[in-house]
Amino acid sequence: MRNRKAGQIRDRLWYLGREESGIYLLEGESCSLILSGGMSYLAPVVLKQIRDFGIDEGKIRKLLILHAHFDHVGLVPFFRRRYPTLDIFALARAWDILRMPKGIETINAFSRLVAERMGVTGWLEGHDLDWRDDVAGGVVSEGSEIDLGGLTIQILETPGHSSCSLSAYCPEIRALFPSDGGGIPYEDMILPAGNSNYTRYQKSLEKLKPLAVDILGADHYGYVTGPEAETYLMHSIDTARENRALIEAVYRRTGSIEETVKQLVDDIYTRRPGYFLSPEIYAGVYRQTVRHIAGALEQPGS
Repeated sequence: MRNRKAGQIRDRLWYLGREESGIYLLEGESCSLILSGGMSYLAPVVLKQIRDFGIDEGKIRKLLILHAHFDHVGLVPFFRRRYPTLDIFALARAWDILRMPKGIETINAFSRLVAERMGVTGWLEGHDLDWRDDVAGGVVSEGSEIDLGGLTIQILETPGHSSCSLSAYCPEIRALFPSDGGGIPYEDMILPAGNSNYTRYQKSLEKLKPLAVDILGADHYGYVTGPEAETYLMHSIDTARENRALIEAVYRRTGSIEETVKQLVDDIYTRRPGYFLSPEIYAGVYRQTVRHIAGALEQPGS
């Protein structure tokens, strides 16, 4: 079952934000952890939800970045400045990206563009949300664990959506948080998101498949529970394979990366006009995907 409404998912686990962009709060016995960073414009929404739901802010001591794309780290500076002793964790590659001046510039610019698309630029005012050079943290990697007291977060490196993508798994409640690496549960579909390297993305899905999952927490368009959560990764694998075949077919027909991107993006926004990313941003995303798949067709095994 899919749910996009903010609130308590189960004991010690909350979904906060809005349907197009959300974060998770996991409450251990010793401290609480924020999973992912969402869009920056969520700041007033999340603060109100924390108050309304009676969440203890004093226990929020850790934050895990699942990957460094702008729509998944927007709230990180806000939380760091609100909780100065907050421990922030990410893969080493994510920290490399988040230290790049160009990366910081892109995060801030794209965050405002999406706020404009969603009609919520007013929510940016009155909060110190921009990324600067004052956010740093610790490095996690494959096999790392974060202990919250009674709950453990296990780190799995799952590149493909981005070079810095990780998935977080909490075995005590059988909850998986793959960010965009698990496929996006948009409406009644699963949207594959093998942005940077589609082949690695598919391998990462296969890596996650053996996990026992009762709750799958996506970063966009909510979370999945029940029988659908149990089979979600298998369906993501099938959808990723079908989407790759479609991209290959269009590229073979056009022989052009740019024409393939144009046709696919036009089709996407005809069928999904309300998707939160603007067509211009999504075209940039798809250009990476098509470039990789085209290269793999021309050089098998790449």
